[in-house]
Amino acid sequence: MPEPRSVVITGASRGLGFASATHLYRQGWRVVGAMRSPEIGLERLREATGAAPDDPRLLAVRLDLDDPASITTCAKTIEEAIGAPDVLVHNAGIAAAGCFEDMPTSAWQQIFSTNLFGPVALTKALLPSMRLVGRGRIVVVSSQGGIRGMPAISAYSASKGALERWAESLAGEIAPFGLGVTIIVTGTFDTDILTDQTTADYRDHEGPYAQHYTGIDRTGDIVLRFANAPELFAAKLARALDDRAPFARHAVGFDARMLMMMSRVLPERIVHHVVRLAMRLPRSGALRKGSR
Repeated sequence: MPEPRSVVITGASRGLGFASATHLYRQGWRVVGAMRSPEIGLERLREATGAAPDDPRLLAVRLDLDDPASITTCAKTIEEAIGAPDVLVHNAGIAAAGCFEDMPTSAWQQIFSTNLFGPVALTKALLPSMRLVGRGRIVVVSSQGGIRGMPAISAYSASKGALERWAESLAGEIAPFGLGVTIIVTGTFDTDILTDQTTADYRDHEGPYAQHYTGIDRTGDIVLRFANAPELFAAKLARALDDRAPFARHAVGFDARMLMMMSRVLPERIVHHVVRLAMRLPRSGALRKGSR
């Protein structure tokens, strides 16, 4: 029998990464979950999949994307365990809430370290082995904030936008070696990044952007009720792993597909207005001193 294809998924201990690791294992993949706490995460994956403790198709490695030494060790462990992975899925990421003036510089640094610089470093560590065997795919999980900068999450949007531009550039560089890149743009999913209290919240509800937050919270309450299940993402990801084109981009979720389409066909001023209305933000000039 041929060896099962191998996939490395960062952030596999919860949310979209956990659902994807579970789904791909059930489909016969050899899954390596990269996570901060591999002992806990691997036990959860075993419970979800029914995998035996000695099953070579389900592994976990420690990865802290904010720690260069951890990234180096993680890449070495992966190559020792499975060789060059067939697919590397950059799923792990963090977010923070708050308008630009409310967001401290330290939050920007941590978000970019985790969402951009960490994935870049892990790819750089694993890419030589993938290039050597002449196969493999880098999958980048982005979001609506990567299509267009979203109010009150500017640091997160900026990191995802930068991640997408890097992935596009990488695709052109590695295609001659037989490798490809896929970007998956996610809509709203019912995961910890939306509901987990550990997601940093820097919003000042008594400050100048208080009305912004009131409107955004009202919209958020509605959106959460219609959030997609992580299993939908996992199924879409599994199909995307069969991409053969040097570069591919997929939107997962109705809201992501709509925003991607609007950004392609509508004038910028219209898209700006649609986003403002959807997020219930004050109209242009409404908060200017002396406005009524």
